[in-house]
Amino acid sequence: MSNAKVLIYVESRYKVSRKRIKSAVNSVLEEQNVQSPIEVSIAIVGDRKMRKLNKQYRDKDTTANVLSFPLAEGESSQLPPDITRLGDIVISYPEVIRESAKQEILVDDRVDELVSHSMLHLLGLHHE
Repeated sequence: MSNAKVLIYVESRYKVSRKRIKSAVNSVLEEQNVQSPIEVSIAIVGDRKMRKLNKQYRDKDTTANVLSFPLAEGESSQLPPDITRLGDIVISYPEVIRESAKQEILVDDRVDELVSHSMLHLLGLHHE
């Protein structure tokens, strides 16, 4: 059992399973054998907010399905030394809906995939 603190922010009109999101986070931590307590925040937002973040941080004036912001790359935060704060994951719900329809999968399954993918990024495991 992982000791992850998962902070979830969902813009009010979106329906996501917080339980599934936490489960996806914990699955990655177990697969990667992460023992230390971690904290990660996950935000489910609309396209306008996502486009703004994508422009601000990646200089791309489009929406994106997911962005992850590892804390290791920025200032280290003042936290209890026994918790590792991995960073933030931001997911565009409208983009997830479009992708789910195109791939013919459940919205919650697509959210799980994006959370898992982003968790690997935050843990420093990047794909080629």
